[in-house]
Amino acid sequence: MVSTDGTRVGLIGAHGFGLVHRRNLARLQGLGRATLVAVAEPSPLQPGELPDDVRTYADAAALLAAERDLDVVIVSTPLHTHFGLAEAVLDSGADLYLEKPPVTSLAQFDRLRTLAAERGRRVQVGFQSLGSHTIPWLRAAMEAGEFGDVRAITAAGLWTRSRAYFSRSPWAGRRTLDGVDVVDGVATNALSHAVITALTVAGARRATDIEHVEVDLHRANPTESDDTTVVRVRRPAPEPDVTCALTLCGPEEAEPSVTVHGSTATATFFYVTDEMRVEAAGSVCTKRFDRTDLLENLLDVRQGRGELLSPLDGTEAYMSVLEAVRTGPAPRPIPERFVDRLGPGDDGRIVVRGIEEAVLRACAAEATFTELGLPWAVQDAPPDDALRVAGRPVAAPRSGAAVAASLSPRPLLHPVRTLAGVQLTDRSPLDHVWHLGVGVAMPDVGGTNLWGGPDYRDGEGYRWRRTHGTIRRAAEDVVGAASLRQRLTWCDPEGAALVNETREWTVAEIDSASWRLDLRFTLTAAAGPVELGSPGSHGRAGAGYGGFFWRFAPCRNVEVTTPDATGEDAVNGSRAPWLRWSADFSDGPASVRFAAPPESDDPWFVRVTDYPGVGSALAWDRPLRLDEGPVTRTISMVVGDGAVPVPRGPSPDGPRGTV
Repeated sequence: MVSTDGTRVGLIGAHGFGLVHRRNLARLQGLGRATLVAVAEPSPLQPGELPDDVRTYADAAALLAAERDLDVVIVSTPLHTHFGLAEAVLDSGADLYLEKPPVTSLAQFDRLRTLAAERGRRVQVGFQSLGSHTIPWLRAAMEAGEFGDVRAITAAGLWTRSRAYFSRSPWAGRRTLDGVDVVDGVATNALSHAVITALTVAGARRATDIEHVEVDLHRANPTESDDTTVVRVRRPAPEPDVTCALTLCGPEEAEPSVTVHGSTATATFFYVTDEMRVEAAGSVCTKRFDRTDLLENLLDVRQGRGELLSPLDGTEAYMSVLEAVRTGPAPRPIPERFVDRLGPGDDGRIVVRGIEEAVLRACAAEATFTELGLPWAVQDAPPDDALRVAGRPVAAPRSGAAVAASLSPRPLLHPVRTLAGVQLTDRSPLDHVWHLGVGVAMPDVGGTNLWGGPDYRDGEGYRWRRTHGTIRRAAEDVVGAASLRQRLTWCDPEGAALVNETREWTVAEIDSASWRLDLRFTLTAAAGPVELGSPGSHGRAGAGYGGFFWRFAPCRNVEVTTPDATGEDAVNGSRAPWLRWSADFSDGPASVRFAAPPESDDPWFVRVTDYPGVGSALAWDRPLRLDEGPVTRTISMVVGDGAVPVPRGPSPDGPRGTV
């Protein structure tokens, strides 16, 4: 006879994750809390898999028709079947435990939520990580300011999956099946816990908690669905955005995590193991938390104790993410030349080269893979507004509008290439994610950070503060094949104008191996005098960066020279008519020769050991004051293939600008 102790439970879907539910129900039955009464499973079950007194049915309809007194029904079936089965369960009068994701469209979610309210039934969604006691601890710590100002919340997921995973069922790896939405994918199924956990830690559970969702979908496997993706959830100010960088194409399995990025501490939650790691002031503290089983939580709520930890209504923000994936463009295939194929047959798997660093960079910069300019993520065709030399794209203008607020959004050029295609710039590298290709930026503009990253103050060092501004377009860019003219406004964090800028880029061919890039920019105070400063002007020796800056792509065998000096230490802070950078990049050797601005004797800023970069410093060791008159600088560069010295070219600005 079936025991009548505890809540009467039916299970739809006994295989796959249904086996986990069967084991959990056996545990709960041992505690006298629940009894598995009936199972619906179309695939045959082996003798002895279920207790003798558990009734079995070939499908859910037969189970629900025969078992009229069930208290709770668990639905653990393929994604695209959830909605219809959930409706049937609620119509039967039972409470529902629905595996994740709850349904496969926002319209289905709205209808199911309405039906649950009409029937007066509870719906718990099987996002098990939401039962972790880490989450309320994290939320309380954030609200108490224990991590300082929280600027971002990110999720990193690096899993690896074999060919067998993607061929395990007809719906695996599909966006649709027979005209029905499936929306399988890394963010909507395999690593969906990373997304929902990050949103919950951020306090984003309802649609009103978010502004919009951006997705960057890619796939290395021969499937319809995405396997390598960035999801970015924009939130109303001042709430931190949520960025999730996820892949099923990692070299090996790694514990997925959610990280709270604060101004004084970083907290990383490994949600599978319920482990928390907090890093602050050079120290690391770890702590492990308990977890409440979600089915047990549903049983408690049925008895009047507590609230659901993963209610259907609390997944609305997550469903906005799923909807963005569902309605977004088809995932872009990752070209074969960027992947490695490991192992034979069904055990074989595909690994995207460099994906570990790509996931870390996307989280650190709150950027998509495409925005980072990763070679496998960008389209082979250059952007329409690319600057061209001899018909070849050599520099791609970017508005910077999507750059994270803490990195000081601003226009940039990236990638910049030689005529042979060697990429010379980097965007948001891990060591300094606020470095954005080639452009103009200042660490201190009347107290506003327009460089990105932490501020420097004498006696305090570097600290993250809410001082980041934005350099915005004041008018539409004027774009030609060989020129780009821009009118820009430098704004404080509230959007007030500080500085007006005109900026012009021009390019020209020198010969078959080299081309010329000229930058001319003029700064004018927008609303009264304003001082431009740097860490150097605030007391940090040798760090007067700010103004023109070029962040080089990773390179080795770097040689940096001026007419009178060689090497980083000798060249940094020197005043010289030109500076030459020569190095071996991943695509080949190349050189860039910079001519100093003829308008002023600005020192060169150079880094080689810590990272590769060159700048011309506006405020090396003292502030530059903008008042009545404009400040203009012209930087002329010659970009050449090969490590040999590039040819000299004439400068319109006289001898000092000669390259």
